Amino acid sequence: MSKYALISVSDKTGLVNFAQGLQELGYSIISTGGTAKVLQEAGIKVTPVADLTGFPEILDGRVKTLHPFIHAGILARNTEEHLKQLSELGIKPLDLVVVNLYPFRETIAKEGVTLEEAIENIDIGGPAMVRAAAKNYERVTVVVNPERYTEVLGQLTHDGAVNLTTRQKLAMEAFTHTASYDQAISLYLDRTLSGKEFPEHWFMEGEKIQKLRYGENPHQRAAFYGYPGNREGTLAGAEQLQGKELSYNNLVDLESAWNIAIEFAQPAAAIIKHTNPCGASIGKDLREAYVRAYNSDPISAFGGIVGLNREVDQMTAEELSKTFLEAIIAPSFTETALEILGKKTNLRLIKMGKKKPARKEYWIEPVSGGFLVQERDELKVSADTLRIVTRKEPTPEQMEELLYAWQIVKHVKSNAIVITKNKQILGVGAGQMNRVGAAKIALDQAKEQVRGAVLASDAFFPFSDTVELAASQGIAAIIQPGGSIRDEDVITRANEYGIAMVFTGVRHFKH
Repeated sequence: MSKYALISVSDKTGLVNFAQGLQELGYSIISTGGTAKVLQEAGIKVTPVADLTGFPEILDGRVKTLHPFIHAGILARNTEEHLKQLSELGIKPLDLVVVNLYPFRETIAKEGVTLEEAIENIDIGGPAMVRAAAKNYERVTVVVNPERYTEVLGQLTHDGAVNLTTRQKLAMEAFTHTASYDQAISLYLDRTLSGKEFPEHWFMEGEKIQKLRYGENPHQRAAFYGYPGNREGTLAGAEQLQGKELSYNNLVDLESAWNIAIEFAQPAAAIIKHTNPCGASIGKDLREAYVRAYNSDPISAFGGIVGLNREVDQMTAEELSKTFLEAIIAPSFTETALEILGKKTNLRLIKMGKKKPARKEYWIEPVSGGFLVQERDELKVSADTLRIVTRKEPTPEQMEELLYAWQIVKHVKSNAIVITKNKQILGVGAGQMNRVGAAKIALDQAKEQVRGAVLASDAFFPFSDTVELAASQGIAAIIQPGGSIRDEDVITRANEYGIAMVFTGVRHFKH
């Protein structure tokens, strides 16, 4: 009995070799448009869909496979009644359906793409064939992923058929393929046609990168997922070069470390413990930046996660190797650095490549019965946008320091206070229930170095107590959002103590 394979693919990867293998196994190949042309040019005998259906492709190719001869050939079950109907109507049962869809995601990712171009890349016949074949997996093998060609061809070669377990797996993959496709279309059209940043329906899709040993704690199961498409410049697209398997907590901390490091144009380093920076600094080179970040809090740096915004070189690697660290994330590592750090076999090294995400991303927070969606906090301020509210004005050097501290405090859990000097963290008060409590922790950590330092607060001061405490320890300048009903009282106290203070007009809560 003849066997038939229908092949119509947008992604031509591995297509010719797969089709040649099918032909050698006695399959008659039916195809359309561009796919048929590629196969014919490779010397593979192809029956055009139009020859099978007796009906030409019409409407510029918009209608070609939407025909009973195609869909009956796919959907017929392997029963006497169905096969008899096919025979009476002269319809050939299709055994293998190899289809992947028009490149919609790739099209809308192009700069300047028009709505018309996007619409033309919405596949209609493809999803119909894929879903039909997946529904009828008991008889039909459906393949949407070129990575499955070798497995399918291997089973056909050795066993003469694709086994049921594999057909079920391929059917599940096929439905996932069409579901993902429809989600991309829906989200794009909802935003484009409505003009809304947040559409009426938010679809979230992830591809499993790895199963994790456990979640935040050993009794919690967990896995790591990445968004489909281009993940360049994201943690989901990073490459682990060495070390133990990443844990849930490692991944959360790596994200925090990387986000702080890439805040800065200068060589920068951040050391993270429990998502908060215990050390951060910039330097004339990466080694100096790391050493200064480490010296922010050497005790907390032990077992920390390090984020760096430059390629790790020999000198930096030598410094990194002097203490126990869980993981290091950086754009890349030199061969010499890898040799040095490779001696610590459990140390996880993460290569990020590009510094910026490939696409705009959102922060999604689950709550019972749903989830919250917001833009990532990427707002930056400059000296020009700050408002000096005290009689004493910051010096140019202090203004630079205040801006540095402000870039750090946005990454600290609220209530957050950060104290810095010479572009180095001296003290951090994170996640406290009141702001003056956060300030006390940060000031105690800074110790005698606090005199002449600057203080950043992620939100306004509800009372003047934080200013009074800062003044008692020798803080020279403060940066905060402003906006409290007691701003005038706070400013008055700063003036009394001779502290320079600037308002940003924006806050950086981080829950």
